[in-house]
Amino acid sequence: MQAIRDLATQIAQHAPGDGMHQSPIPGVWLIRSGQTTEPLRVVHTPAVCIIAQGAKLVSLGGTDYRYDTAKFLVVSVDLPVTGCVTLATEDEPYLCLRVDLDAQLLAALDLELPARPAARGTPPARGLFLSETTPALLEVANRLVRLLDAPHDIAVLAPLLLKEFHYRLLTGEHADTVRHCARGDGRIAQVTRAICWIKDHYNRPLSVERLAGEVGMSSSTLHEHFKTVTSMSPLQYQKQLRLQEARRLMLAGSIDAARAGHAVGYESSSQFSREYARFFGLSPGRDATRLRQSLQAGGLQGMR
Repeated sequence: MQAIRDLATQIAQHAPGDGMHQSPIPGVWLIRSGQTTEPLRVVHTPAVCIIAQGAKLVSLGGTDYRYDTAKFLVVSVDLPVTGCVTLATEDEPYLCLRVDLDAQLLAALDLELPARPAARGTPPARGLFLSETTPALLEVANRLVRLLDAPHDIAVLAPLLLKEFHYRLLTGEHADTVRHCARGDGRIAQVTRAICWIKDHYNRPLSVERLAGEVGMSSSTLHEHFKTVTSMSPLQYQKQLRLQEARRLMLAGSIDAARAGHAVGYESSSQFSREYARFFGLSPGRDATRLRQSLQAGGLQGMR
């Protein structure tokens, strides 16, 4: 398809080196990797990822999502995922366009579209899914990236193109799911509020009963719908946030494992080390050393 080749050419031009490049357009990122990458755990924020060349594997709660130029990824809530580039070479690097989801823009567009009320009692959908990369979405994606060649036009035209991009999501294959995310009511909104609450209090003891009360749900209903959206329980979600934040602190701040564990809410250093090793496969110290070496060698580039 010529459109996907054009998008790859544009991304390669504006992302000459491996890594995740923030473009001058707010919320638009260009990602490149000249090699396959090892699985890396991150907290993925709400975004759409369109691959223009190569392939990627993202795992959530034991389910694998493999996608390439035929499918794009949508993440509608903050989710702890594992991701790796599975197809890339120096001659044909992995190239990806990432556009952050704008919840306010989705909600405003939803009000402009013909009413399609969600059926009562419909459970929320998984917060991560794949959808077909359509010519209409590719067309606006290409125009968005080509705008980087005309920086003086960005201030006026970028908001219009981002609006069209979000419109394509609201009228595409998973329109009902995206609309569910755009509306500030229903179970998906309550789960989203629960996720935000956990993120704000991740280093404190978590009471599911209190969390349920904060978002206006019973404990059992919260557990059911939270697991549907994130594929994990609230306690599992909090644990993954804690461990990933501890990892970030050790890498960014060069602090030791004991202090990192305490900073994210662990009272026992031995418990932190056990859970860290079970989650990442290595002890905190060995894992931090390995990651620093990989970062210096460029081995963790282009993972999103």
